[in-house]
Amino acid sequence: MSVVTKVILNADEELRYPSSGELNSIQDFLQTGEQRVRIAGVLAENEKRIVQEASKQLWKKRPDFIAPGGNAYGDKQRALCLRDYGWYLRLITYGVLAGDKEPIEKIGLIGVREMYNSLGVPVPGMAESIRCLKNASLSLLSQEDAVAAAPYFDYIIQSMS
Repeated sequence: MSVVTKVILNADEELRYPSSGELNSIQDFLQTGEQRVRIAGVLAENEKRIVQEASKQLWKKRPDFIAPGGNAYGDKQRALCLRDYGWYLRLITYGVLAGDKEPIEKIGLIGVREMYNSLGVPVPGMAESIRCLKNASLSLLSQEDAVAAAPYFDYIIQSMS
């Protein structure tokens, strides 16, 4: 849900006009629209490259994940990890486009800890994988865009830590 939608729904629920602070938040949202679209575009256009680089970083840091007995051992398990990378990257683009972390929370984080625990996937390892995804992604962005995108990655990392 975008800032605009939230403001409208909140004001309507309280049967009032949007406040000046709410209107300012809409103005800020609109002013950063071009940047948010640019960031989402770079991430989407480079998904394969980002996923490959992030997985290379993770396997280097945590070779035990791809060793026999590791959660990413074997072609099938490794493919599932790479699928999750792409899914989290897409989830981050939703947050960036909305200018809000709510899509990340609603679509991707509710129940994630329980899901990974039930599958025997170490949640701290998932947090580390998102750090690698962040590093690979931000390296493709300008410094200004990287600063704007980083909090969305950090939100997931913090939720998994």
